[in-house]
Amino acid sequence: MKRFPCIFFLFCLCFTSALWGQASRSTIFDALSRHGVGEGEVVVHQSAAIERMVGERMAGADVETTDCVTYLKIQGYRTQVFSGNNQRASKDEAFSKEKEIKELFPDVPTYVSYNAPFWKLRVGDFRSHEEAYHMMRQLMAAFPKYGKEMYIVREEIKIPLNEE
Repeated sequence: MKRFPCIFFLFCLCFTSALWGQASRSTIFDALSRHGVGEGEVVVHQSAAIERMVGERMAGADVETTDCVTYLKIQGYRTQVFSGNNQRASKDEAFSKEKEIKELFPDVPTYVSYNAPFWKLRVGDFRSHEEAYHMMRQLMAAFPKYGKEMYIVREEIKIPLNEE
């Protein structure tokens, strides 16, 4: 008999938290519909099926701001161009290959990293494997001597949110 109030309390807690979670769902449509003083009003007309397909905004997304640019950090793909474990020679080789790639592809981000004992050079911030593969093919065509070392890696990437 003493268990009934505890079970009833837990049931009520779960039920109200489920309702509260549904009520607090925030989509891009909700953000567009809100307006403040001095702002315009946006009205979005679409079926409920489309609204369900769009999904929810990411709560607590990993965002980084550097040099007036804000980046969203998500899982994606990069092309690994070089990896070496000779301490001094690999560092120099990674930075020289980065310089060569930057000369030919100035808009593509490059990342030289050291994770003991390896120096690595990775290129790009791609959302799909296909985009990374396309970049790898371009790099292989431009630098045939690097071709045997290149492959696609899954890694956290940075997507610019407020590019100028």
